[in-house]
Amino acid sequence: MEEKTEIDGKGYWRAVLRLTLSLLVIWFLVSYGAGILFRDFLDQVRIGGAPLGFWFAQNGAIYVFVALIFYYCWAMGRLERKFGLKG
Repeated sequence: MEEKTEIDGKGYWRAVLRLTLSLLVIWFLVSYGAGILFRDFLDQVRIGGAPLGFWFAQNGAIYVFVALIFYYCWAMGRLERKFGLKG
């Protein structure tokens, strides 16, 4: 017989929102910050002949976004195990 345990729903959603907002802030800083706001400063460095600010606007933000998706999946699995949810 399977035991039913009480799940801390508020704690789970608090953790999910904290994770989601953290990752959105990182994505914003990389895509908007590095690609637009800090572009002039970053353009002093070159990657493959292209200025770093341009590289972030064209490629870096996409790479970081994909990495954040994988991290989100891993972190959500960890949260679900922590709170006793079956996904």
